Amino acid sequence: MTLATPVPSTRPAWDARLWGVLLVVCGVIFLDGLDVSMVGMSLPSIGADLGVPLSSLQWVVTGYVLGYGGLLLLGGRTADLLGRRKVLLIALAVFAVVSMLSSLATSPELLVAARFIKGIAAAFTAPAALSILTTTFPEGPHRNRALGIFTTCAASGFSMGLILGGLLTEVGWRWTFLSPGPVALIVFLFALKVIPNSPRDETAGGYDVPGAVTVTAGMLTLVYAVVGAEHAGWASVQTIGLFVAAAALLAAFVVIERRSKHPLVRLGILRSANLRRANLAIMTVFGAYVAFQFIATLYLQNLLGWSSFETALGFLPAGLLVAFLSPNAGRIADRIGTERMVVIGMAFFVTGYALALRIGPVSDYYATVLPTIVLIGLGFAITFPALNIQATNGVADHEQGLASGLFNTSNQLGGAVVLAVATAVITAQSRGVTVPADMLAAYKPALVVITGISVLGLLVGITGYLKRRATEAEVAELENSLAEDLTPAA
Repeated sequence: MTLATPVPSTRPAWDARLWGVLLVVCGVIFLDGLDVSMVGMSLPSIGADLGVPLSSLQWVVTGYVLGYGGLLLLGGRTADLLGRRKVLLIALAVFAVVSMLSSLATSPELLVAARFIKGIAAAFTAPAALSILTTTFPEGPHRNRALGIFTTCAASGFSMGLILGGLLTEVGWRWTFLSPGPVALIVFLFALKVIPNSPRDETAGGYDVPGAVTVTAGMLTLVYAVVGAEHAGWASVQTIGLFVAAAALLAAFVVIERRSKHPLVRLGILRSANLRRANLAIMTVFGAYVAFQFIATLYLQNLLGWSSFETALGFLPAGLLVAFLSPNAGRIADRIGTERMVVIGMAFFVTGYALALRIGPVSDYYATVLPTIVLIGLGFAITFPALNIQATNGVADHEQGLASGLFNTSNQLGGAVVLAVATAVITAQSRGVTVPADMLAAYKPALVVITGISVLGLLVGITGYLKRRATEAEVAELENSLAEDLTPAA
């Protein structure tokens, strides 16, 4: 269902109504970026204040990611069924309230629980916002331009979150949990005014609650298995049992989807090779970055002695690069194709993470850390909008919420799993370490894992590029054959 006046197909000349819709959906993704980066800057302070060990500290991030990723598919389906405007408004209100309540948490358990609920709220705002964008702007240059602006706002939120997170953590880490609440309320008020109604599709069926329960439980079990493996042992009965349980739950999810009258995921949508590759690639992109930010924050603050604000400034160049370069992503996609963009962007990621292996106990930031930050910024500026375009192109309007949910689920699942693996590697390597400087030997193996994950993403991108080249060659050969057949004999 189109939510605004159709845009002329010749040039992206948008009226005030379209800009208003774009402003709101960009506000939602700005809020997501703001929240994630602010909390990342405060992790060492939270650990020191609440007495949270390293192996448990990652749950402050993972709790949010699991709530987000675990229910994104249900969030996308709900947006399609109940109406995107209604879902967006309710979820924004919940996000705002929980943000303010989480700042009062007095124990790690309460904090992680609040982050989990907040992630659930984001699981409904994100697919609703993205599907509003993709059903408002038609496929092609208009949508590519809108997605470029959308990505820019995500980066701007992330950059602003770094600065605010660093500043507020100096005052007290609780402020980093409180401040997204008022921002969510502002976005809510704008959405209330400018987002058109999109009534429930009465022909679309119902909700797949069993599917939502099994996929969420499967993801939780998988991440818990990885996190607990360094304590129980990778070959222990507990770890193996949890992996088997996770596999069984995810297999049950597939069976449920195949038999359900109203599946959470119409499995046929996965026949799209572009959608499959976009989902696999974003898992590596976000997973590697979340793990890298976690390690780099601990490295800069605990090993090099940087303040939270100095750490924020250290990460800032990446966000600024994305903010300045992403508006041109749609134009680049129109010229060279998203497949080439993904390969180029993933190559930046691989190079950046490999360079991070040069860090030392007294590293020069400008010589060792900054090049990685810059390459990560370039990678995000090129790759993220290209993958967004690939994940939503060719999808019918009534399934845009599903496509958005799948893409964001892969995003968050990658973040949860790769962060859990990196944390497990660090914990295993740091047993018996009492001197902060000795932690470097634990960080580097985790950075090797992150680099390897990015190499997998690069291979996915290369596969898509080669497939595109083969398709172009087949089309060219067919055109030449037809031209020869139509050419009169001499």
